[in-house]
Amino acid sequence: MKKYSGHKIKSVDPGSIADQLELEPGDVLLTINGQEVEDIFDYQYKLNNDRVTVEVLKKNGEDWELDIENDYSDLGLNFENGLMSDYRSCSNDCVFCFIDQMPPGMRDTLYFKDDDSRLSFLQGNYVTLTNMSDHDLQRIITFHLAPINISVHTTNPELRCRMLHNRFAGEALKKIDTLYEADTPMNGQIVLCPGINDGEELERTIRDLTKYVPVMQSLSVVPVGVTKFRNGLYPLRCLTPEEAGRTIDQIERWQKKIYAEHGIHFVQASDEFYLLAGRPLPEAERYDGYIQLENGVGMLRLQHEEAASALEPLRDDGKKEKVTIATGLLAAPYIEKIAKAVMARFPGREIRVIPVKNRYFGSQITVSGLLTGQDIRDALLSLDLGNRLLLPCSMFRSGEEVFLDDMTRTELSDALGVRVDIVPEGGDSLVEAMLSPVRKNLPGENPYEPEDGGVPEPGENTGRRNPAE
Repeated sequence: MKKYSGHKIKSVDPGSIADQLELEPGDVLLTINGQEVEDIFDYQYKLNNDRVTVEVLKKNGEDWELDIENDYSDLGLNFENGLMSDYRSCSNDCVFCFIDQMPPGMRDTLYFKDDDSRLSFLQGNYVTLTNMSDHDLQRIITFHLAPINISVHTTNPELRCRMLHNRFAGEALKKIDTLYEADTPMNGQIVLCPGINDGEELERTIRDLTKYVPVMQSLSVVPVGVTKFRNGLYPLRCLTPEEAGRTIDQIERWQKKIYAEHGIHFVQASDEFYLLAGRPLPEAERYDGYIQLENGVGMLRLQHEEAASALEPLRDDGKKEKVTIATGLLAAPYIEKIAKAVMARFPGREIRVIPVKNRYFGSQITVSGLLTGQDIRDALLSLDLGNRLLLPCSMFRSGEEVFLDDMTRTELSDALGVRVDIVPEGGDSLVEAMLSPVRKNLPGENPYEPEDGGVPEPGENTGRRNPAE
């Protein structure tokens, strides 16, 4: 009889089917319907039945075989490895990889490069398809997993091989055809590197990808991030304002064409392009429902819309308070506009927005999510911060109150001598935080409440915009 290593159970949901069957932490799930469970997707697929047979190795050594009428319900099991499988590291050596540009001495998880297609569905990560086997591809189709987020970068096979430094990178593009033929929803991403995949190469990539519309729902174009730690790496530079403007013109021309044919704008430039070029952000309707929000596409526009909507019904409460907001250089002007609107409605509030320069990674990194605790501390140490300091949640490690440099919210608060509130995403949350303390940020409380048994992160590669890019 074949022996299976199985998956150790971390916890059992109270009142669940597994709880009623007296399964408990420390037990090991061996098989479902006589078959080994590959990972979390295989587990969920095998449970998608009105009746299943589950084999479990109890922690006392007993082997239980349970015939369960589960009526397509979840059993209520949570496993020590949320993915129920090892994470797959990246096999590429991309010329624009952000992880290669990080300084030494940071926590180990920050250096993990994932290119695991399963994380595309669980966490929204973008994947290059180079790590995807035919078996993986077929599972996506069979399990009806969607959408899959794909780091395309270029549809020129030879150029893609050079950019990803992987001889299979061009061939991997054929997987997009297979996904398209299976009607699997997709989103695409292009990290734009000046002099490499911009201009005519960008034109080719957009043109080639339009044949997948509307199965490919969206395509974002984001500028390459360049830190000061690039010694020995491929010579990259940031886009100039003029290049950003030309790219916007190119993208907006394609938007008009695709909208006329398909009723969606499809390809969109991230907010950085408009700020760098000094142009106003597109209107809300042009973001097609903000599909690529976490890629920095429409984030500032949505924040403005949400803030305006939240502020509209509010009336002055007569309270007085001085609040400081620290943010990255990129978002600061837009946060300032929201702060001025709040102060106009609430004259007793004094809200100061401080743009913090990124000295840790270099001045060309302007997003809030890559600011460290020490840079924030050094920028604010000599200032009168008032009653509270507000920081966006993007500055902190997911599920924790820890900055990239391992400084904690409490340590920053102690260093500055001011209460620090972590502001959840959304313009409405920002307005609320400007007017009153964030309830979940009271001393000793964690502002995040991740679900028990959720998929743990292999590293810091969360969100749709892969930090490796």
